[in-house]
Amino acid sequence: MIEPPTRTATPQRELEPAERHPEAPVPGTVLPSHYENCVACGPAHPTGLRLVTTAGPGVSVTAEFTVTKEHQGAPGLAHGGVLATAMDETLGGLSWLLRRPMVTGRLETDYIRPVPVGATLYLRALCLGFDGRRMYANATARLGGPDGSIALRANAVFVVVPPKHFVEHGTDMTAENVHDYEVNP
Repeated sequence: MIEPPTRTATPQRELEPAERHPEAPVPGTVLPSHYENCVACGPAHPTGLRLVTTAGPGVSVTAEFTVTKEHQGAPGLAHGGVLATAMDETLGGLSWLLRRPMVTGRLETDYIRPVPVGATLYLRALCLGFDGRRMYANATARLGGPDGSIALRANAVFVVVPPKHFVEHGTDMTAENVHDYEVNP
């Protein structure tokens, strides 16, 4: 028997508002890859998504991702897991604006329409606020431009972690290549 989920990525109570960190990149700034071999944003990953994320106004980011033949599931269509990865990476980009290291706690993705190989997805993520160490956020992915038809929607919970989390649990991480975030849970 499969256990039902015990949590949801939809806030169950009022959230503390999120504020953009004073040292966050200004809107319009392309955010760096957090790791060159990341399957989602890394420029060195041979078949990765190479997602490019840009700081938006408030606590929001936008991103673009073009589906290639390496990203297909059914012939000619993007794999659902690849699309969820793009949503996860875009939502994770919010940590650059908050200057808090985070990991995904829950990602709920709704697939609205198929995404063909060759299509560019235009993604937008928005931080909704915090409940303790949990950040709630949502995202949309559109086809045909930033105002195009919605292909996916996602709700997510990210959990703020200390920078040492990545050193302790990552195999290629050292204290020198963990970004210098403030940790303000």
